[in-house]
Amino acid sequence: MTADVWLPIPPDEIEGLPKGPDYRFWNGAEDYPADPADCAFYVVPYMKPSPLCVRPLARMSQVEVVQTLSAGIDHVEPGLGRLRPGVRLCNARGVHETSTAELTLALILASLRGIPDFVRAQERGEWLGGFRPALADRNVLVVGYGSIGSAIEDRLVPFEPARVARVARSERTTARGPVHPLTELPALLPEADVVILSTPLTESTRGLAGADFLSRMKDGALLVNVARGPVVDTKALLAELESGRLTAALDVTDPEPLPREHPLWRAPGVLISPHVGGPTSAFLPRAKRLLVDQLNRYVNREPLRNVILTTGASTR
Repeated sequence: MTADVWLPIPPDEIEGLPKGPDYRFWNGAEDYPADPADCAFYVVPYMKPSPLCVRPLARMSQVEVVQTLSAGIDHVEPGLGRLRPGVRLCNARGVHETSTAELTLALILASLRGIPDFVRAQERGEWLGGFRPALADRNVLVVGYGSIGSAIEDRLVPFEPARVARVARSERTTARGPVHPLTELPALLPEADVVILSTPLTESTRGLAGADFLSRMKDGALLVNVARGPVVDTKALLAELESGRLTAALDVTDPEPLPREHPLWRAPGVLISPHVGGPTSAFLPRAKRLLVDQLNRYVNREPLRNVILTTGASTR
């Protein structure tokens, strides 16, 4: 097998890559490492802008697999129309669950227990006491119950929430209990003290947390977004934050990066982290394991993991 494989990690740093392909390192540099027309397996650079990620696709006339290193695929979708039919798009299920779930709990606990207030008080040399909400005995709603949503619940349970409700695109049953369909969201939102968004960004989830969604949340509830910024209507969220009715913890925003003068920075009751759910020390070893597994499957003509769609076929 002599086809090229483009990797955003230097191939000599990945132990266990199968022999056969010519491995090319490309992490978004202006110059390509080889002719894109010879690329058969394209691993998309991680945490790079969408235009950069899709730039070589139009010239990848022989590509068979496009592999992201992110759970979401929205950053490569704009380039899929340039590909020939039959190209498989795979995501990085199994890579980001640990880090994203970890950050989700950090955001929830920091927001409920008032950690940002304590940090500001420390800078002033002020002893800021008082009672704060606990996660214990709270009702939590996870909207987007895929592998990341499940990993979040795994970490929620030891904190003794009163209830964890789960919502996904379609209804199903898990070992932990039922997963409700999106159509039941209006009835579930008023019961939740904490609402976690971990859904992929699709046409059906864009703006999901809009004015109606937010208005159904109970007074004093916390909205946590570790999904994608456009899942939330920023203008509608700002109105709720400025009224003091809701609080929020956001790892993603719309727009992103958030401009310096954007009012969301200064809105009351909001904690913002700069899209750091995935990039931690846990990322690289898991990403390497995924690539070794996928490329061995590819070379041996075995079924690939995490195939989200195939171009020219019905999607998802």
